Amino acid sequence: MNISSIIFYAISALILGAGILAVTSVKIFRSAIWLLFSLIGIAALYFWMQVEFIAAIQIVVYVGGIVILIIFSIFLTQQSGKDLPKPAISKMVFSALAALFGIAFTFNLINHYGFDNTSSAPFNASVNEIGMQMLSTSSHGFILPFEVVSMLLLASMIGCIVIAMKSSTSDTIPLNNKKD
Repeated sequence: MNISSIIFYAISALILGAGILAVTSVKIFRSAIWLLFSLIGIAALYFWMQVEFIAAIQIVVYVGGIVILIIFSIFLTQQSGKDLPKPAISKMVFSALAALFGIAFTFNLINHYGFDNTSSAPFNASVNEIGMQMLSTSSHGFILPFEVVSMLLLASMIGCIVIAMKSSTSDTIPLNNKKD
């Protein structure tokens, strides 16, 4: 086993460990922080694959955008110190079965198709090529996923605003309706 494989497995363990801790943490703020570490691990995986531009986009969009908005909404709702409710046993069993099905399905795909390293051509990951592919409307273009990411950011901002809004029924001061 070479050093590249060791780095890959270490980054993968970071991503999986932080992801598992993000969904099993009892405190909502800790869950958001574990999500942050998981997304940073994915950016590290992009850096390991020498796709620095995509890694930077991962950090800016997901780590800098989505997770920070989630953390701000947690603080604005003053729920950062509270425990999350315990899930029901049926939900835990269903989640475990779904995870086992996903693992079995993934191993089946890997065994059926495999990952042969048949390409000896260098991978072109220049910013110009990535930009041309992102904005292309051809059959190999990525304009739709590019727009979906922008909609994801918009939806997360709207969601944070909705979470942060307090009910106005108890906070309003009744107007004095005196007749002069």
